[in-house]
Amino acid sequence: MTADGDRKTDEVAELGLLRDQIDAIDGDLLRLINERAKLARRIGEIKQGNIYRPEREAQVLRRVAERNPGPLPAVAAQRIVREVMSACLALEQPLNIAYLGPAGTYSESAARKHFGAAPTLLACPGIDDVFRAVEAGNADYGVVPIENSTEGAIGRSLDLLLSSPLQICGEINLPIHHKLMGRGDGPAAVTRIYSHAQSLAQCHEWLNRNLPQAQRVPVASNAEAARLAAAETGTAAIAGDAAAELYGLAILADNIEDDPNNTTRFAVVAGHDAGPSGSDRTSLVCSAQNRPGGLYQLLAPFADNGVSMSRLESRPARGFGGSRWEYVFYIDIEGHRSEPAATRALDELRGRAGFVKILGSYPRAVF
Repeated sequence: MTADGDRKTDEVAELGLLRDQIDAIDGDLLRLINERAKLARRIGEIKQGNIYRPEREAQVLRRVAERNPGPLPAVAAQRIVREVMSACLALEQPLNIAYLGPAGTYSESAARKHFGAAPTLLACPGIDDVFRAVEAGNADYGVVPIENSTEGAIGRSLDLLLSSPLQICGEINLPIHHKLMGRGDGPAAVTRIYSHAQSLAQCHEWLNRNLPQAQRVPVASNAEAARLAAAETGTAAIAGDAAAELYGLAILADNIEDDPNNTTRFAVVAGHDAGPSGSDRTSLVCSAQNRPGGLYQLLAPFADNGVSMSRLESRPARGFGGSRWEYVFYIDIEGHRSEPAATRALDELRGRAGFVKILGSYPRAVF
């Protein structure tokens, strides 16, 4: 036998051994996953009531990233563990998650990223409907967009956080990669483009360069845009992969967002916030007293107590008893509200502000 023949024989034998090892590891994985599920079920029997703990899941996922030896990327390892936790939780406490629908939206992708594949997802026609579903007990949690790195805050979500009894118990950062999709005729045949107004704005310069003559039509959601594009000739939609798959559309151009780092931040809302996880954020809304230096009085307690502020957003005080030209301020600070420095800062803020509402403390987005 030739040297090449000997090498091929050795490689075939080695492949058989490697596959046997993989089969053995798969068996060990299956056994360990089910052992984990039994432990999770027992914990649920002991705890009763609400079993889902956002802070605990965040701690587990962070530990996975810290201890991951590779060659799997840390994010891939976290996604696998995320699905294991999702399936284990479903054995004891099946969850219903409301999100801004219809199916195929980025909000659906965000909900799946945060909760995994096990929960039942409830598509809602508007952000108001997501809040109502959770408030009425028809959903355990809701997922709503609150800001985009390119286009800024989602005003309706902020207004509802102000007026609703719900709190933020988690956040999701979802990179947004827009795709131009249609029935397969190619970009040159496109005369009309459907998408959500935010998505059209996020792709404004690309559209100016590549499809300057195409009419841009804003619609309620990117998934609705994909549905319309699937039904009409000469049209395209700007949406994500999930919408293209759902409506059987061809991708005409990839990653057409003007900012390659385009990201949308989503809030998970519920009747409770989360306990401290070790890496947290607290959101609040407050108003300044009508006197000189009112805004400075709001911000000083955080600086004086060494609390970092990561976000400051002003909004008209509509629907909250405010008169014309009165504003409220949405603030994110680093840390959990129960931490000593944050507690001192918030206590001082209450003595200086017209009103203060804590929107929730929650783990920072893990991946």
